Amino acid sequence: MSYIEGILVPMTDTPARLLNLLSLLQTPREWPSSELSRRLSVSARTIRRDIDRLRELGYPVEATKGAVGGYRLVAGAAMPPLLLDDEEAVAIAVGLRAGAGHAIEGVEEASVRALAKLEQVLPARLRHRVSALQAATVPLARGDGATIDPRTLTTIASAATGGERLRFGYRAGDGVESKRLVEPHRLVSTGYRWYLVAYDVGREAWRTFRVDRVSEPFPTGARFTPRELPAAGADLLKHTRPDRQEHAVDVDFEAPAAFVSARLPKSLTPSPTGEGSCRLVARSADSLEWLALRLALVDCEFTVHGPPALVTHLEELGARLTRSATAKA
Repeated sequence: MSYIEGILVPMTDTPARLLNLLSLLQTPREWPSSELSRRLSVSARTIRRDIDRLRELGYPVEATKGAVGGYRLVAGAAMPPLLLDDEEAVAIAVGLRAGAGHAIEGVEEASVRALAKLEQVLPARLRHRVSALQAATVPLARGDGATIDPRTLTTIASAATGGERLRFGYRAGDGVESKRLVEPHRLVSTGYRWYLVAYDVGREAWRTFRVDRVSEPFPTGARFTPRELPAAGADLLKHTRPDRQEHAVDVDFEAPAAFVSARLPKSLTPSPTGEGSCRLVARSADSLEWLALRLALVDCEFTVHGPPALVTHLEELGARLTRSATAKA
């Protein structure tokens, strides 16, 4: 007998035994055949057969010979299915939720698809833990501060993948609210915002929706045959991925380069100019508001040589913080 996810299973059950063996092998260590045999209560010959089955399924199991030899799972040409314990599943889900919910640059559609797949199979007890951790976390907002409930993203992603019509409330840019029934085509991230490109059934036209303005989305259960995006649809997708202007950033810091680097994104790396100073000369596509905030968080004296608009944003940020501190005093 063996224990898997709270259930005692007999080791004569080959699928259950393979899952248990795979779970052991995914621990980053080498497993002697004798220890695997003892843990699974089977013979060394059965272990060898099970290892061969795993290899046939695409799991790259490597064997080493000798007195301390054994089996271990190594990296392969493709990523096979993984078995995660509770803590690992929660950690991954929380990380994906944080990234997807606040549209961190570089975290795009693949993250939402992964999150949708993971949350679909998470047990209720783990979904509760993920939600509790997310609720207890206060993220640092960026851009215009628009945030998205990750459940909104996963609901939309699942409907688009499954070809299922979606209903939701929508607030337009002028504040007018409406109810929409759409056939979701795809989600697109611009780095700071998420957009949904979909066919609006009620208006019989393709539309682009800002996801942070979507409320209470739910799949209707009605399937649809995906429509071919018209030629004009290319303009819709182009609209959701606007070319962001790059800024030539030039800043002197009165602190060592290692100190400053640890407090800036990896894309912004200063060069030492002295024992206790450094200079950042780089091009960045981040918004000036975000750059101003990141510079303010470095926690040292600095001088901005350019661009001029960044200086203006820093002055406005400083004035706003001063007013806030004065009001509280």
